[in-house]
Amino acid sequence: MKDVYTIADLRDWRAATADCDPPLRLAVIGDPVAHSASPPMHNAALAALGILARYTRLHIRPEELTEALGLLHGAGFIGINCTIPHKPAVLDAVDIADDGAQRAGGVNTIVVRPDGKLHGFSTDGPGFSRAVRESFGVDLRDLRVLVLGAGGGAGRAIAMQCAGEQCPALTLLNRSLDKLEPLLDDIAKVCPFDRISSGDLSDLFLKLGLANSDLVVNCTALGMKPGDKSPAPARHIEARHLLYDTIYVGHRTPLLTAGDTAGAKGANGLSMLLHQGALSFKIWFQRDAPIEEMRRALLSRFDSPAK
Repeated sequence: MKDVYTIADLRDWRAATADCDPPLRLAVIGDPVAHSASPPMHNAALAALGILARYTRLHIRPEELTEALGLLHGAGFIGINCTIPHKPAVLDAVDIADDGAQRAGGVNTIVVRPDGKLHGFSTDGPGFSRAVRESFGVDLRDLRVLVLGAGGGAGRAIAMQCAGEQCPALTLLNRSLDKLEPLLDDIAKVCPFDRISSGDLSDLFLKLGLANSDLVVNCTALGMKPGDKSPAPARHIEARHLLYDTIYVGHRTPLLTAGDTAGAKGANGLSMLLHQGALSFKIWFQRDAPIEEMRRALLSRFDSPAK
């Protein structure tokens, strides 16, 4: 079995996966996708429940997406997870998208129905909410939230989840203000306008945003590469802050390291990935996922995952 399959494999899936037992009937699609930690997590869940299927990675480029989605039913897939950059495009491509996917502006979970129809869902927002509760013992409705990088896919889903749970204040910062405009319009439909503020990622707005928030969420790419700086300056972080970095890596991200200096509590994106995955699993199989088995598989992938 390969670590990563491609569109060429998907075109003749039975031949490409003839050596796989149980069959590969679930996957994550993305570009890139080789880094994804979803397969060990989901394969642990499938094994724990005795489900005769396995989960893999599909490297699908944007220009291959429409063809790939059209091949899923014939290849015998049960479902798919979608990651960067496909979530918004899949929202437009599926036959039916639920309300959560519409609010999030993208699909991260597809169910392939017996009739070949594709139903799209998003577990990003609910997965984030559960991760915050697990990591910090508090609900979004009790937190003033600052979202850094709110204009992207994860940022939008998280912002909409916070608004839907009626957090007392929501501050959205993004490098490009133009990307915030449609999000602000949608948030205003579910959250009182006077609870929402926005700005760019300049030091002024970062200082104001941190001063008026309890939970700081990093949805930027800062922290993915060695040498990245913290998306929030350490000088503005206080011990009272809760820091959640959606990036999942096996070391402390720059944001969490900056928080350590101030004595702030922090958590990385592994818990969000876990809860997103558990919710996807329930959508596919209509049963609760064995979350502790999934957690162990995730943690074993990293030598020293950030807590």
